[in-house]
Amino acid sequence: MKLTDIDKKILEMLTKNGRMSYADIGKELNLSRVSIRERVNQLIKNGVIERFSVVINSEKIGKGVSAFFEVDCEPAYLVVVAEALADNPVVASCYQMTGPSTLHMHVLVDDFVSLEQFINNELYALEGITRVESHILLRRFKSRNGLKL
Repeated sequence: MKLTDIDKKILEMLTKNGRMSYADIGKELNLSRVSIRERVNQLIKNGVIERFSVVINSEKIGKGVSAFFEVDCEPAYLVVVAEALADNPVVASCYQMTGPSTLHMHVLVDDFVSLEQFINNELYALEGITRVESHILLRRFKSRNGLKL
């Protein structure tokens, strides 16, 4: 789908505030509410907008430790390990990356005791993992949902 400048502006507004009304977007862009609704529906239909969601501040709900992991797997175990990690409730995201069967994972836990338990009891317990490297988030400078168009 070829995005128009208006489509890009609508996406930018919805990325900043997914609850913004079609009427308010229309006022900003000098278009009717109906026109905005039709454009948004078309963006949804074409798969440009996958879903609307809420972004939760993990620290405000008690998830005080944010850790990122690089997990190398034996190629035959990559999908099994990835699916097991993706099903774990503390795993916020899990992606296959370039490299030797590497997964990139983001974990949110309450505290360092919970992180240690996850690593020892759940991550290291998975068959097929050959290497784990972890990085603890100290401070966030930028976090963005959606793309800059």
